[in-house]
Amino acid sequence: MWLLKSILRQFVRNGRLTLIDAEGREHLFGGKKPGPVVTMRLHDPKLHWQLAMNPELVAPEAYMDGTLTFENGATVHEFLRLFSINQDYLSAHPAQTVVNTGYRALRRWHQNNMPGRSKQNAKHHYNVKEDVYRLFLDERMQYSCAYWRDPENETLEDAQLAKLRHIGAKLQLRPGMKVLDIGSGWGGLAIFLAETFDVEVMGVNPATEQLAAARRWAEAKGLSGRVKFVEKDYREIEGEFDRIVSVGMFEHVGYRFYDAYFRKVFSLLKPDGFMVLHSIGRMSPPGITGPFLNKYIFPGGYVPAISEVFAATERNRLWVCDAEVLRLHYGYTIREWYNRFQANRDKAIELMDERFVRMWEFYLAAVELGFVHGSNMVFQLILARQRDAVPIVRDWIEETEKQLRQGSLLVDAAQ
Repeated sequence: MWLLKSILRQFVRNGRLTLIDAEGREHLFGGKKPGPVVTMRLHDPKLHWQLAMNPELVAPEAYMDGTLTFENGATVHEFLRLFSINQDYLSAHPAQTVVNTGYRALRRWHQNNMPGRSKQNAKHHYNVKEDVYRLFLDERMQYSCAYWRDPENETLEDAQLAKLRHIGAKLQLRPGMKVLDIGSGWGGLAIFLAETFDVEVMGVNPATEQLAAARRWAEAKGLSGRVKFVEKDYREIEGEFDRIVSVGMFEHVGYRFYDAYFRKVFSLLKPDGFMVLHSIGRMSPPGITGPFLNKYIFPGGYVPAISEVFAATERNRLWVCDAEVLRLHYGYTIREWYNRFQANRDKAIELMDERFVRMWEFYLAAVELGFVHGSNMVFQLILARQRDAVPIVRDWIEETEKQLRQGSLLVDAAQ
């Protein structure tokens, strides 16, 4: 217990943590600066040393198992808020420096996303029952950052539709164009583009459950002739496309495969074509994926530093024609997801079980706070083979969005 107490004394500077150990003794940490007030109880004496050795993995596992609980009105969200505003103090402790150094040494292995392993990693997360995702996503099943123009007065549905319009506007589509959607999810973006701009879309996704749902949706919409969904890894795609779009998939590529990814993009684009890439990124230097997310949520996943992305586009002769950073938008989005998931908690338990629900509570709260207090953000890049593939000023994006909002977009060759 002495090591855990030493870590917590250094860790909790903002807010207050009351720890009730497995013997029922209370220990108070922090309290000198304002912040969350959390009471946490440990039900297993092994946690006294396990938490000290690897808190970023052991704490969520103990919460999932019910051997770590919260009292006096505290929630896992408040606990993680306490963690997020004090995180720098935790990582500075000598014991955590040793643990983190060892974990970083495994970075290359964690992102060994060869085609077979990459497919299994995708299925690990995205083949969770579709009904679970329907408990907290919008009606179009957009499982990526929304685009908020007025967070206080918009619904999640409003913001996700705005995201589709924003990306659609950036693509500068014309009827008959061929579009590739890498990582097409439940098909919402592909269907939106086909309906709105009269284009042909091929969605590529290795997750079988998502593909089946996307195909049903396209068929119900009468779009099977213009929207095709195929089960492939991005490295297996062949053909030539006017436009490529990828939303929320690049986080699964892994830093070791950025060159392979952008080489494939270059080879698939027509000479005058371009790509819109939407991905979570970090404003800090290159890092690692936390052990909980890597083990339970997104195996093989990695949020890139923007410097890593630009270095890879440079090596693969792609022009960055436009770059936009959405700093707070995902925080707003995941806050809505977390609240909706909590409102449907009992339904989620019926669909899965209590341990799964605790795991997802921890995941959603942790990721939200990574955007509120951490270094995470979202970036959108327009990438092209030729420097003049897009207009020299970005006015066309707002002009097209405005037309889409007004329902007056003229989709013709003169656009």
